[in-house]
Amino acid sequence: MDDIRKILEECQAVLKGHFLLSSGLHSDTYFQMALVFQRPECGQRCSRLLAEKLAGFNFSAVIGPALGGIILAYELGRLLGLRAMFAEREAGVMSLRRGFSLKPGEPVLICEDVITTGGSVKEVMELVRKHQACPEAVACLVQRGQVDLGLPLFSLLQVKVNQYRPEECPLCQQGLALVKLGSRGLR
Repeated sequence: MDDIRKILEECQAVLKGHFLLSSGLHSDTYFQMALVFQRPECGQRCSRLLAEKLAGFNFSAVIGPALGGIILAYELGRLLGLRAMFAEREAGVMSLRRGFSLKPGEPVLICEDVITTGGSVKEVMELVRKHQACPEAVACLVQRGQVDLGLPLFSLLQVKVNQYRPEECPLCQQGLALVKLGSRGLR
């Protein structure tokens, strides 16, 4: 855990302010993992630490949601010797595109850079099941609070940070500007 905190600090990836999360919640803390992956040596270190936690599993593929899970899926695939792919939204629904496919019964690892409510991960789990493959576990770099995905969840850092429903957000009540850094809008 100290390793990931050190990497996040080194990459200045923990931001403070008033942020709109992809879950629709507001928060005073944002984990900008793109700042970690812009430095390949830092992204590789994080991915290696996470891969070490997954070494006992027998997955055949890893999939992450676009955008946050793309690089992590690639790195975990490389480190664990798995096929790596990503899901992306097509007409608002998570889809496999670009020739990606899953085989019935195939054991799949789902990954994401940061999990807050697990919304994107749940959509990818549904997609994997739709293709009759078997989601076996979820891996992330940062887990913001508790979330039950119904699968084993492996993270490098589990933190409790302030997050608020928009109508109850004290940062909004203070008039602080809301910043949206994520890759998508609200559901």
